[in-house]
Amino acid sequence: MRSTAIRRTAVAATAVSLALLATACGGSDSGSGDKGADAKGKESAAAKPAAKELTAAELEKAALAQGDVKGHKIAKAAAKDVISVDDIKVEKEVCAPFADALMGAQVGEPAAFTKRTVVSEPKKGSMDEQDGADAEDAFKAAFDITTTQLALGSYDGKGAEESVASLRTAATDCAGGFDFTAAGEKQKVSKITEEQVKGGEDAAAWTVQVEQGGEKVQFKLVAMRQGPSFASFSSMNLAAMGGGEDFELPTAVVEAQAAKLA
Repeated sequence: MRSTAIRRTAVAATAVSLALLATACGGSDSGSGDKGADAKGKESAAAKPAAKELTAAELEKAALAQGDVKGHKIAKAAAKDVISVDDIKVEKEVCAPFADALMGAQVGEPAAFTKRTVVSEPKKGSMDEQDGADAEDAFKAAFDITTTQLALGSYDGKGAEESVASLRTAATDCAGGFDFTAAGEKQKVSKITEEQVKGGEDAAAWTVQVEQGGEKVQFKLVAMRQGPSFASFSSMNLAAMGGGEDFELPTAVVEAQAAKLA
């Protein structure tokens, strides 16, 4: 039977997760005077020129690296895991930015772009001398691994702001679902649900249900802007696959990337 894009994505995520986890662990008084200082601070902020977009080399240094997020393995995405926007076709144009971010591709036209694969380490535990429900819980914990495709770009002008805005618009206009093709295979986003997230100067997040050939997979998608840089975080969890179960947003990853860009 022809393998689906969802299944191939799952297999790729599993392989990347196991490969990264096999590597060595990384390191990972108030008064009128204050009011005057606040006023000066606001004036200074207003006078501060807009931050200039990062060069490719600067963006690479600003992107997450091994040791930046406790309990996670981080590596630069392999070329074979980078999908081009040219390989993503969306029936509704307004939904295109959402599909691009979901597939880990660039959103808009960044001046510089890079990708990282971030994998959470499974919770420690043993299945020895465990039976029934306890063994099942231990098994799930062992595969409670979230793989996040981090796509990071630096933009000229208001490009980063526009990227976040385009995802918000898409999430609203395409909340009921939309069809798209990735790498030649048809897929369907059947539901988009907004989540709450904080990070950078602006951030938004959603739970996304993707269906293909009867299979359902839950994704988490986060959009975050810091200055002229925009990052999307597309996550899937091994233990939650198959049953469309829920899992947590990659908040630690988002916060770490925002801090490194600040």
